[in-house]
Amino acid sequence: MGTLHYGATGDPIEMPDRILAHLKVLISTKLRRNESFSLSWDRLTDGAVERSSIWLHCSIPLQFQMDAEAAKQLDRTYLQQLADQANSSAGVVIDLCDQVIEREITEIDVRTPTLARVA
Repeated sequence: MGTLHYGATGDPIEMPDRILAHLKVLISTKLRRNESFSLSWDRLTDGAVERSSIWLHCSIPLQFQMDAEAAKQLDRTYLQQLADQANSSAGVVIDLCDQVIEREITEIDVRTPTLARVA
């Protein structure tokens, strides 16, 4: 399981390594261009879907922790889908409801990325 640390004092955000590896590339690219955007994720909490969101800006410190192997296995189609979402008014929305958060997920089907549908 990977971890995104947002800001100086925020709680770590856990998500599967493969998803976080793709987000790292997207976030690094966008922030290098001084492009801010929102990142939201849905997850099950006590049987209910909970959505959390953060605003990504180059002035906010970030730290990524993930398995090194996951960072090497990037899917260009998934990266493009994330980039398209980042350029939308809704920002990037990741659906973690189907993910087993308590244990490491070793494979994510990158042909059908886990992205929330934009209404």
